[in-house]
Amino acid sequence: MTISRRSVLAGAATAPVFAAIANSTASAQPRSAVAPARAQAPHSGFRVGVGLSDITGPIAENGMMGYSQFDQRAEGLHQRTRVRAYVFADGADNRVVYVCTDACMVFQAVHDAVLARLAERFGGLYTEKNVMLTAVHSHAACGGASQDYAYSLATLGFQPQVFDAEVDGIVEAIITAHDDLATGTVSYGRSELTNASVNRSRVAFDRNPQHDKDYYPLGIDTAMRVLKISQGGGNIGAIAWFPTHCASLTNKNHLISGDNKGAASYFWEHDVAGVRYLDGRPGFVASFPQTNTGDMSPNLHLAPGQGPTKDEFENTRIIGERQVAAAREAFGNAIASSSTTVDSRIMYLDMANQVVDGKYTSDGQTRRTAPAAIGAAMAAGSTEDGPAIEIFSEGTRNPLVGALGGMDTPTPQWLADAQAPKMVLVPVGLLPPDGWVPNVLKIQIIRIGDVYVVGGPAEFTIVSGLRIRRTVAEELGVPLENVIFQGYANAYSSYCTTPEEYDEQQYEGGSTLFGRNTLPAYQQGFAALASAMRSGVDVPRGPAPRDVSGFQPGFGREFPFDAPPPGRNFGDVVVQPAGNIGAGEQVAAEFVTGHPKNDLRRGGTFFEVQRRDGDRWLRHADDGDWSTKYRWRRDGTNASIARITWDVPAGTPSGTYRIQHFGNWKNPVGAVFPLTGTSAEFTVR
Repeated sequence: MTISRRSVLAGAATAPVFAAIANSTASAQPRSAVAPARAQAPHSGFRVGVGLSDITGPIAENGMMGYSQFDQRAEGLHQRTRVRAYVFADGADNRVVYVCTDACMVFQAVHDAVLARLAERFGGLYTEKNVMLTAVHSHAACGGASQDYAYSLATLGFQPQVFDAEVDGIVEAIITAHDDLATGTVSYGRSELTNASVNRSRVAFDRNPQHDKDYYPLGIDTAMRVLKISQGGGNIGAIAWFPTHCASLTNKNHLISGDNKGAASYFWEHDVAGVRYLDGRPGFVASFPQTNTGDMSPNLHLAPGQGPTKDEFENTRIIGERQVAAAREAFGNAIASSSTTVDSRIMYLDMANQVVDGKYTSDGQTRRTAPAAIGAAMAAGSTEDGPAIEIFSEGTRNPLVGALGGMDTPTPQWLADAQAPKMVLVPVGLLPPDGWVPNVLKIQIIRIGDVYVVGGPAEFTIVSGLRIRRTVAEELGVPLENVIFQGYANAYSSYCTTPEEYDEQQYEGGSTLFGRNTLPAYQQGFAALASAMRSGVDVPRGPAPRDVSGFQPGFGREFPFDAPPPGRNFGDVVVQPAGNIGAGEQVAAEFVTGHPKNDLRRGGTFFEVQRRDGDRWLRHADDGDWSTKYRWRRDGTNASIARITWDVPAGTPSGTYRIQHFGNWKNPVGAVFPLTGTSAEFTVR
């Protein structure tokens, strides 16, 4: 049985125009790989701070999020998923916080929990108004952080370990960025990237008016927009917006990963700036957030795992490296902001019940949105990034569906009419107990000097993002290039197409929950925010988002106690590495271990590749590195085996190495104990 999001959802004042970009590149030039503590300089202009933490959840026997297929459950770890936070303050101490996580989405429940924790620590300093939480949309991340039922079907409900890891990590990163605040500068640059995305819904894109298509002559958004963040004469961070789905890894992958954008952050931070994540506060923090990504695929050959090669991990690396190259070009060309103003506005919209002025609709008539529904086109899936299920009714075999009261609610004629031309498959907004998707959603604009970041809670197509940017730029009276669109912000509600794209009813249109006028409703809301920001006035908050935390059925949270295989002890090495290895070859070792859910080792590692240095063993690589993989498997009922591999990179120093594994085992009464295993030594020639 396969139950997927792509199927069960099939389940359910004027700033200057920035200069043209020259053809140059630049290194990160970080303050240092590990940042020293700094005294606070007198406050003038911007103050900036950066932070980074770990949000890796359970890496075994937990559903993964992205494709959300029921049978795609974690069986190990390729790279840790991280969160990167940036705090900006102006001379009046107005602040905004921008956060980018390596998660698939940021859900309302995570957003609210983070803000509650920030209020406990900082009072009213950081609030829903000035904090923007975003996700790279990794399709290889842990699932289960959502309390919106449609988005937890494949994980068999809410999973507290995943939720806690995300909330704790985000709060830690923000605290670090807060503590890092010091006088600095913010610069903005742009470059073009044409070989890291393809339009996976070109037939729908082509329905748009010619002036929209002319803006994207290749049918893709090629803009790489970068904020360069500097402090004390050194560069401390970058935010590099580019739209391509974080779906280089396919639904056959079972290793937790940040996918191509998580890899891009690692390549810039680790390979360029020399960051070692376990060595303390990093000297450089680089995030690669999404923009209007709804119809942008990294699978350049328009099939899962296809393009530019047939190897999904190689594709992840290549698409990640291409983003880094373009980001560093924009970073090198960045021009300092002429303004140091920091500002923010938010509004909550009931997207199920918006009356939209004809100024924003495609026919000039007043229109309405509708309660959420998914269409038959969504059940077909996105063939470029992931398949569908055979029949939607398979979702009824999920125990979570029964616990919620089923999905047999009929579609009333008024909803079918309101959603036309969508063929409604499931009226998810009407399902018991309180709808399966959020309908009250936060929209937000944050200003960082000359740049305005516009955050929406869905996957917006490139023309949808363009129209919102045009609306906001017009209301603010600023150049279009000064407005950056940010999808996957603060909550999640599937897709947002243009009305014209909606009429085609491709996967993205079938996934546009609130009907044909979803985008016009967002444009109207963002226009109100932008107008208020320009006038220096606030706007009403709007309705409160729902809280369904009191009813969160979940399955698969429990796991058995640990016992080693007969004749073995915890930490035993059952497969030793080969004795002599060269660059380009793989080292492997297997250990008797405990279940990884016993201790997520967040902020740590499940293993180290160690190199002998005299009488010391030094950490050379760990479970956050691109060159390593950790695979877990169950042996019988209670035994666990960890297989650790290291693909020896070119340039690895010759010498004597070993692999050391760290784990935890649980006894029958639930007590948890640490374990360590150490492989035989081997030589890298």
